[in-house]
Amino acid sequence: MTTTRKAAAIWNGNLLEGSGTVSLVSSGVGTFNVSWPARSAEPNGQTSPEELLGAAHAACFSMALSNGLAKAGTPPTQLRTSAEVDFLPGTGITEIRLTVSGDVPNLDAEGFRAAAESAKVNCPVSQALKAVPIKLTVE
Repeated sequence: MTTTRKAAAIWNGNLLEGSGTVSLVSSGVGTFNVSWPARSAEPNGQTSPEELLGAAHAACFSMALSNGLAKAGTPPTQLRTSAEVDFLPGTGITEIRLTVSGDVPNLDAEGFRAAAESAKVNCPVSQALKAVPIKLTVE
């Protein structure tokens, strides 16, 4: 069964001086301020499309890795994933770096690395972002 999630944005003014909000409509968890300076310079308490994309990618990757490990008979106790998304004005998103560590009983470092590489390639957000280089660091 297909699920659909909704987010919405409102933008006021021009790119450089304007500002807006992005709302997580389906979950209702909040509305967040966005602006060009928050995207291209310092966040100053605001979010950006890249930060939101990083959150989505970190969550999706963690779910895919957890599922892959469980299917292999080595379910994780905990996974810790961060995603860094680079944005270059005038060019766009230039790279995503995922970093993962975890507690996985009865699995060696090489097994964890292999499972993480598979999750990087196969998680739905990675699939959607194939145009962007995605690097993985396994700790």
